[in-house]
Amino acid sequence: MPINILMPALSPTMEKGNLAKWLKKEGDTIKSGDVIAEIETDKATMEVEAVDEGVLAKIVVAAGTQDVPVNQLIALIAGEGEDAKAVAAGGAAAAPAPAAAPAPVAEIQNGGHTLTNGKIENERTAPSKPLGGGSDPWPWSSNPGSRVFASPLAKRIAKDAGIDLAAIKGSGPHGRVVMADVEAAKSGGAKIIPMPGAAAAAPAASPKAAPAPAMGDDQIKKLFAEGSYEEIPHDGMRKTIARRLQESKSTVPHFYLTVDCELDALLALREQINKSAPVKDGKPAFKLSVNDMVIKAMAMALKAVPDANVSWTEGSMLKHRHADVGVAVSIPGGLITPIIRGACHKTLSTISNEMKDLAARAKARKLKPEEYQGGTTAVSNLGMFGVKDFAAVINPPHATILAVGAGEQRAVVKGGQVIAATVMSVTLSTDHRAVDGALGAELLQAFKGYIENPMGMLV
Repeated sequence: MPINILMPALSPTMEKGNLAKWLKKEGDTIKSGDVIAEIETDKATMEVEAVDEGVLAKIVVAAGTQDVPVNQLIALIAGEGEDAKAVAAGGAAAAPAPAAAPAPVAEIQNGGHTLTNGKIENERTAPSKPLGGGSDPWPWSSNPGSRVFASPLAKRIAKDAGIDLAAIKGSGPHGRVVMADVEAAKSGGAKIIPMPGAAAAAPAASPKAAPAPAMGDDQIKKLFAEGSYEEIPHDGMRKTIARRLQESKSTVPHFYLTVDCELDALLALREQINKSAPVKDGKPAFKLSVNDMVIKAMAMALKAVPDANVSWTEGSMLKHRHADVGVAVSIPGGLITPIIRGACHKTLSTISNEMKDLAARAKARKLKPEEYQGGTTAVSNLGMFGVKDFAAVINPPHATILAVGAGEQRAVVKGGQVIAATVMSVTLSTDHRAVDGALGAELLQAFKGYIENPMGMLV
């Protein structure tokens, strides 16, 4: 029987990927462990290894295809004793329906929903009885007996707006209705379902209550003369950055704290450490940057103020045992945040070498998902561009992010005397749900203490 090769899920949140390249061609012999293709996620390019052996009979999805859903058939392998040409000819019939894909690990079915790794993926079939004893199991759909495929967020928005999900054509995987579809339906007009017990709204009140719809693509383009601009389609990374930052600013209550840190002691210690670095193969074993020391100071500050090393969830606060510091790295087309795990326990030289390796692989889009997903805080440094100070956007599930400005000579007053000192401004963006003002200030003071007395990071 032919062996199906399906689009793999390379991270827990991946729903689609780009099939960048096939490294094998039709007719090639495949062995277990052979790298057969390269898949692009939103922020990395990863190699796919074969699990089974045989002959690559048919490539179903061509190289360069964008937005291939997870678990979609991408190729067929002819097993031992099978005719590869016959398999290729019957390949279309061998393709499984999306619902027939193997069930993921840790799948729990509950009330018609499928919960996979803690996330609702789809709705199999509407329950025959009302949920929770209510009068309507699908109060946001006029057809409660139908199969409704929608993300939890889309369902909640549709329910609040009284929009019939059955009237919306989904743009997500396998026709799934996502948030953008519901928002488009809200602005473009959709079938409204009266909520049980709700009084009919006065017709005159609706136009005043409705917010002005956002400008569409065509409306924006009409503001500019034709031929005066170049239209560059968004790639997966830019779409992901836009979505996550919009979600962050619309759901996370940010507040900001700024302090100035004197760098002279840190710069002197950095120079001394770099001069003492052992030489291997004619090169120093490490070369510390100011950013390496900022990462260490932030990790040590979180260790000193553990109540700030947290992540907010609707049901609880996650208090982390280690300080895993993400570091924003600019790459072509966007940015990515590789993570220094357990930075509070690592030496400065280890942090420096790890950061150089992560940054190099980030720019080549070779990071693994576990190297840039998660973390407990982040550092964004624009000092090398001469930026004095700025405020960064929190990247959930982090509760904080530190924006680092340039170190510059400034006049400071010490003992009644005006002297020159190298000063760096830093701004801490904080999720006010998780970290209150006084706690954020305590964290920032701990960070300032390590920067201005850097020997404490060596103890």
